[in-house]
Amino acid sequence: MKKKIKKIYAAILIIGNEILSGRTQDKNIAFISNWLNSKCGITVNEVRIIPDIEKIIVENILILSKKFNYVFTTGGIGPTHDDITAQSIAKAFKVKYEYHNEAYTILENYYGKNKFNEGRKKMAKMPRGAKLIYNPSSAAPGFIIKNAICLPGVPSILNSMVENCKRYLIKGLKVHSKTLNLYTVESNISKELGLIQKKFKKFVDIGSYPFFRLGKIGVAIVIRSSSIIQIKMAKKAINKLVKLKKIRKLKI
Repeated sequence: MKKKIKKIYAAILIIGNEILSGRTQDKNIAFISNWLNSKCGITVNEVRIIPDIEKIIVENILILSKKFNYVFTTGGIGPTHDDITAQSIAKAFKVKYEYHNEAYTILENYYGKNKFNEGRKKMAKMPRGAKLIYNPSSAAPGFIIKNAICLPGVPSILNSMVENCKRYLIKGLKVHSKTLNLYTVESNISKELGLIQKKFKKFVDIGSYPFFRLGKIGVAIVIRSSSIIQIKMAKKAINKLVKLKKIRKLKI
C-alpha cells in the first residue's frame, strides 16, 4: 500500500523591533510561505511579529512549536546586543547556549582570525544540539533545533539559505490554487458562494477578495485544495453561479 502523505503545517515568527516600528518592511513572510507550499507541500497557518524581548520570544516559541510541525523564525541571530533569538530559543528548550564548533570554524575562516571579533563570534553561539543551516551569502549559518528553524532577517540572505532547510523537513501535500476574477461585488455572490464552500468544505477552501482595476470593482475568487480534481469541481460550481448571475470575468 502506498503511504499517504499527510498535511504538514508551519508557523512563521518574525522577530525584530524594526519590523514593529515600521522602519523595516517585512518581505520574508510571503517568500517563506510560497516556498514552503510550492517546494515542500507545507502550509503556513499562523504568522506572528514580536519584539526583541527574551520573555516574549520564549513564550511564542513554546506555544508555536507545540501547535505546529515547524516554526520558522526570522531575525535576531546577528552580532549586535539586541540579537537574542538564539539564546532565547536555548532558554525555551532548556538547553545550553554555547559556541557551535562547526559554526565557529566557518566564521573564523570567513573573516580571518584578526577580524574575528566578539560580535562575529556571537553568531557562532547557538542552543546545544542545534544543526546548521548553511549560508552561501555571508557565511553566518542559521540553525534548527527540535522543530524550530532559525533564519536571518535580511531577505536576500534568507532567500539564499532557505533551500538548505529542505533536508530537515518532512514534505506534505502541496496545496494548489485557481483564481477566478469577476466583475461584481462580494454581496452579490456571498450567499451562493457560502453554499458552494459548505458543499466542498471537506476538501476545498474558497476565499473571496475584492479588488479595484481599470476603474472597476471586482472580486477575486481563490479556490485552494490539495486535490486538483476537487478544485475543478468547485470551479465548475462557481462558473455555474457566474453564468446564472450573468457576471463578466476579467481575463488576465
